[in-house]
Amino acid sequence: MSNRPAGHVARSTRRPDNRPHPETPRGAPRRTPARTFLRTADGVPVDAVYEPGPNRHDPSDLVFVVAHGFTGDADRPHVRRIAAAFARHGAVVTFSFRGHGASGGRSTVGDREVLDLAAAVAWARGFGHARVATVGFSMGGSVVLRHAALYAGDEEAGTDAVVSVSSPARWYYRGTAPMRRLHWLVMRPTGRLVGRYGLRTRIHHRDWDPVPLSPVEAVPRIAPTPLLVVHGDRDGYFPLDHPRMLAEAAGDHGELWLEPGMGHAENASDEALLHRIGDWAVAAAG
Repeated sequence: MSNRPAGHVARSTRRPDNRPHPETPRGAPRRTPARTFLRTADGVPVDAVYEPGPNRHDPSDLVFVVAHGFTGDADRPHVRRIAAAFARHGAVVTFSFRGHGASGGRSTVGDREVLDLAAAVAWARGFGHARVATVGFSMGGSVVLRHAALYAGDEEAGTDAVVSVSSPARWYYRGTAPMRRLHWLVMRPTGRLVGRYGLRTRIHHRDWDPVPLSPVEAVPRIAPTPLLVVHGDRDGYFPLDHPRMLAEAAGDHGELWLEPGMGHAENASDEALLHRIGDWAVAAAG
């Protein structure tokens, strides 16, 4: 596992001569709902869903690519609720990270998942959208930060605006009871069995080698892409020093929203917050 992604990000969508495969959105009727399995740069099939937004005939409109949290997937009710809210502001791509839902592979809990997001972004751009905003929650929040840093300047797999909700700032944090339980789930064989059969999440048994770029290390590399960090002041997983570290690392190109009374990630994100995020993304990605 490497800090730097290698190879093409969505090998199933292009031939070696760079012409589209038949299944790519280019050349097909644009802005119609679609579901397919993408192929990441390291060969993992990723289940992805495209839903056109309210401006399906405008080639410059925005597409949101939503990166769910650990143990989520594209069909979970809380992910569908997020997608429905953002669909009022633009088109939406949801997908299941590796090891989650119908996708293949096993979860690396935020490392190789940047390849899954890169494949989803490239697929989203294939529908003709000029602007992409990546929005991640919890584990997905850390992934959108690393993805934006590693793919900065990439016209196919890069992003035009980044929203990170309830993300950790640093790895291996065990300062709260929910995070200690999560580490047991990931690090112990019994925990991984619970993840597989109880939470529909298949977790890789190997440790990171090397340790990937941390979210707080990734943030300075995102500039000048607009960045929004959103965090609840009642988050039971990551206390407020995490978003404050991210905001400090972002400097002038980042914005921090500390939400009163909000808990953690998707389930704590109410409709009003989601629509404020949607409005911010439309303005920032422009």
